[in-house]
Amino acid sequence: MAVRSEKIWVDGEMVNWDDAKVHVMSHALHYGTAYFEGIRCYALDEERSAVFRLAEHLRRFRDSGHILGTPLPYGIDEMTEAVLDVIRINQLKECYIRPLAFVGDGEMGLYALNNPVRVIVAAWAWGAYLGDEGLKRGIRAKVSSYTRHHVNVMMTNSKVSGNYVNSVLAKHEVKLAGYDEAIMLDPEGCVSEASGENLFIVKDGQLRTAPVTSILPGINRASVIELARAKGYQVNEERFARDALYIADEAFLTGTAAEVTPIREVDDRTIGEGRPGPVTLDLQQAFFDVIRGRSEGHRDWLTLV
Repeated sequence: MAVRSEKIWVDGEMVNWDDAKVHVMSHALHYGTAYFEGIRCYALDEERSAVFRLAEHLRRFRDSGHILGTPLPYGIDEMTEAVLDVIRINQLKECYIRPLAFVGDGEMGLYALNNPVRVIVAAWAWGAYLGDEGLKRGIRAKVSSYTRHHVNVMMTNSKVSGNYVNSVLAKHEVKLAGYDEAIMLDPEGCVSEASGENLFIVKDGQLRTAPVTSILPGINRASVIELARAKGYQVNEERFARDALYIADEAFLTGTAAEVTPIREVDDRTIGEGRPGPVTLDLQQAFFDVIRGRSEGHRDWLTLV
């Protein structure tokens, strides 16, 4: 699906979509030296719009730059206004928001710390990442032959663009095989996460998800953990093998793009009853109550536009 809106924030200025261009010799294009965020803005039931957990996303954006060694040249307050301004100027009620910082052109070679760090914020209308039907019925997933990064090979707690070639390879592999999403194992063979989402399983009413030592610490993941514990569910952040996924009662993905998406099948094995289970549906509803402004307990997660 092609994405488009009217304006993009580029280095502090609003630029027409078609004029937001960079030089082909930008360092990030050659070496993957960029980092980004994925954020969503939702239309509330009260006819206003709000960005979900904007502060947390922008802190992770800043942290990704710190990890990469190319600090974000703007403060959190400036980035907050940039995000809100992009939504307003494009008159978007609901949208996906993409802040991106990248090393620009200048020197070439791996060591080019004198090159400028450029920053953009784009936003566009984007529906359910894995499809509306996937949200309702669940998706078919396959364990990829590509292993997730070891924690000392790539910095797994940052959204560095170069990291995502690993995800691209895995996603292409399973889509060509007829599945909706890739599930990736860590270097020791335990379940890590999907190509762009965190993963939960449910067994006997308890939730399990991989610890953040070797996965991206998803903000929707943290939100669902908090919602689940508030409802009385036990959540264990621990490693588990692929066979635990096969025999789970339920499984689901969380992510900014995927929101809370059930998994009905993995490697041609039915998960549970082959449809979204009661725990998944309960947490999915709780999540959507928050993002639509229906939950008074988490209004602080919403930044009004």
